[in-house]
Amino acid sequence: MKRKCDVLVVGAGPGGSSAARHAAEAGADVLIIEKRQEIGSPVRCAEGVSRAWFEEIKVPVDKKWVAKEVDGAKLVSPSGSSFYVDEKMAGNEVGMVLERHLFDKAMAANAARAGAEIMLKTSATGVVKEGDKVVGVTASSYGEPLAIEAKIVIAADGFESQVARWAGLDTSLTQNDITTCFQYRLTGIDIEHMYTEFFIGSAAPGGYVWVFPKDEDTANVGLGILLSQLKKPGEVKGYLDKFIKDNERFTKGQPLEAVSGAVSVSHPLDETVMDGMMLVGDAARLIDPITGGGIAHACLSGMYAGKVAAKALEANDFSKEFFQEYETLWRNRLEDKLWRNWMAKEKLVTITDEQFDLVIETLAEAGVDKMSVYNILKVIKEELPDLVKDFEEFI
Repeated sequence: MKRKCDVLVVGAGPGGSSAARHAAEAGADVLIIEKRQEIGSPVRCAEGVSRAWFEEIKVPVDKKWVAKEVDGAKLVSPSGSSFYVDEKMAGNEVGMVLERHLFDKAMAANAARAGAEIMLKTSATGVVKEGDKVVGVTASSYGEPLAIEAKIVIAADGFESQVARWAGLDTSLTQNDITTCFQYRLTGIDIEHMYTEFFIGSAAPGGYVWVFPKDEDTANVGLGILLSQLKKPGEVKGYLDKFIKDNERFTKGQPLEAVSGAVSVSHPLDETVMDGMMLVGDAARLIDPITGGGIAHACLSGMYAGKVAAKALEANDFSKEFFQEYETLWRNRLEDKLWRNWMAKEKLVTITDEQFDLVIETLAEAGVDKMSVYNILKVIKEELPDLVKDFEEFI
């Protein structure tokens, strides 16, 4: 079976659907292929996102895919000291917790309404190139071989992007740039349901424990640990089970689901474009190295890529040079932040529980004007400069 299109998007996550929507809105013939039989499921995500992004990514907030809007965040030190960031201090950075399976479907539906075609249970199996230029993919659709010819391929197939590797881009990762995650959705627990909670320190080496409320007594309770900090497979679940056992607020909770996975927490790739192809979202390594969040970055980069793809079709130019506009757009908006947070992540691995206690005490005393990693680092730079001297130029 053969198929032709202007723009082929591999992966129907938020980044892929965003790219497909914006290319289709400009009149492109867009095909999305998704390896799973249901978009957005199974969920492999803590589902937290900042409210501030939605205007920028041109997606009106719909309560159908919002599980919980919260008033602020709570940071908890290893000794139990806490620092609250309420709505007044947090401004537009106050977050929400999504129903991710519904959000992903809504994003894909937006792409379909714009004219994109969606094929489920269709996996890319290889990249087709003419010289150095990507001109399509080979795929398997419901078990049947499929050849797809495309003027532009947009890879949105996750941080392990096989499409990028097949095409020849260097996407290698070190163990220190991969976070392994495990999460339960627990019900019947004692939570501060109007706050997201973050526990830092040795409970999750190189990462943190999160408690993201889904309703008044149910939350996603999970943690991420750098792969380099783990001694054996499965150890991350043991860390989470110990955290729950040691916190009486959670011990009576019952699991509704368990989710495991991994995310990249690397610095940005050197290149995210080549002749005939662009990478977006997690495939482009746009996951925040500190928070592990990638939903908003995926939507934003997808929007940029979709619009640049439409311009490329109009110019009949699918060269790496033409796609530099996409590269410039996302780097101007995100690159400094990603590098700064990657360096901060590298530093976090070396900080002791006593130093984390001091950080939380300092934040509580000094306050933070607005909740963001950048503003927290600014306070640390002023009050505890030795902790950030390795990357103070980014703060």
